[in-house]
Amino acid sequence: MRNYKHKKNIMKYINLIVSLFLAVSLSAQETGSILIKNGTVITITDGVQENTDVLIQNGKIKKIGKNLSTKDGLTTVDATGQFVMPGIVDAHSHIGISVVNEATNPVTAEVFTGDCVNPYDIGIYRAIAGGTTVSHAMHGSANAIGGQCETLKHRFGVIDPEDMKMQGAPRTIKFALGENPMRVHGERNNITPRTRMGMEQVFRKAFADALVYKRDWADYNSGQLKELPEYSLRMETLVDIMNGEIIIHCHSYRADEILMLMSVLEDYGVSKICFQHVNEGFKVAPELAAFGAGASVFSDWWAYKFEVYYSTAYNAAILTKNGVVTSINSDDAGLIRHLYHEAAKTQKYGGLTDNEALRLITINPAKQLGIDNRVGSIEVGKDGDIAIFSHHPLSIYAINQKTIIDGIVRFDINTQPDDMRIDINPEESISLFMEDMEGHEDKCMQDVFTELFLGETHNHSHQH
Repeated sequence: MRNYKHKKNIMKYINLIVSLFLAVSLSAQETGSILIKNGTVITITDGVQENTDVLIQNGKIKKIGKNLSTKDGLTTVDATGQFVMPGIVDAHSHIGISVVNEATNPVTAEVFTGDCVNPYDIGIYRAIAGGTTVSHAMHGSANAIGGQCETLKHRFGVIDPEDMKMQGAPRTIKFALGENPMRVHGERNNITPRTRMGMEQVFRKAFADALVYKRDWADYNSGQLKELPEYSLRMETLVDIMNGEIIIHCHSYRADEILMLMSVLEDYGVSKICFQHVNEGFKVAPELAAFGAGASVFSDWWAYKFEVYYSTAYNAAILTKNGVVTSINSDDAGLIRHLYHEAAKTQKYGGLTDNEALRLITINPAKQLGIDNRVGSIEVGKDGDIAIFSHHPLSIYAINQKTIIDGIVRFDINTQPDDMRIDINPEESISLFMEDMEGHEDKCMQDVFTELFLGETHNHSHQH
């Protein structure tokens, strides 16, 4: 530790080893080859192509066209009369992770949901049953600056948590505005933030401290500072945000707070952000577009707590028409199964075209996660992530038939064993899974309220 140059060389070797390990893991990830024949292919980026084939080889889309031929023995799927679309991407989810909130400090940038991935979560299976192939496993909203998040590929059936991660996806982190961090830290512990004024100062102080940390290390490296600065993963993460290496995804509802955070980020040179929920985003749509911020919204959920009492089902359409990269997310283990229905609502509330509506659950969330070069559309060279529907995915009659991830069929409605439809009593008229859904509140406060405010061990079934 006394010789920083020696330490720096060691870190280079460590980074090289880690990079090689990740490269080997990525190359070793199981992939498949499959030919989808005669489907109506909704490419998202190149129109709708009738009676078209899609060839996936070694997990990547190799060809798109008519009457494609391939080697004998390759698995072939007849999609005649069916609709072939890119796998659905959910930019806000909490499935596949064992814990959501580290609610011990207003700033916990050092923690990482990727450290607690649970490949056995039945929510992953339910997601692929609805055609969702990628989700963003987010830290919760208990803190102003929460933990880093993990982008998951829904490779249901793998048992190694690392195999569930989308290797190479950009780093992301959860921020939060409003009532959640104010209640957890201000009302419970009587520390900042207790008010919305305090929220702003938490962000400013965190970034200011990170700048001092960055300066101290620069001075030490140049020889101006003799004493070795104390290492802080929290500060390192905040510096990486300011350096543009991490995309912020911020829990938000009110327009005034959205404007506040954009002002703070502008002061510190931060531009990569996607606002989550954004229920009042329609009020500040031009400002969001001018900043380059994304918006990941509910289709029509609001009024489930006081700060969310005001919104509109036209929110997604208004944001889209104003040039904001907009997605519709689930934030819910049930809703993730039918995000295509949520996208369809924008045609009633806003008159979006088929393509505009489907972009909300494909290429747009992929852009918000920085993975649109790999998923979100059917293009040659992209990952072989496909959902095949019985009817047009925006139709109320649409039922997902097959979900293909990296060229491997992970869900098939016709061959899936009955015991995958987990239920205590399959003869009950109402599924116990549905009985458990007591009305929506965003799941960003999972693991927090019963422990912090009621002094009880939380029940996963009742997250608020």
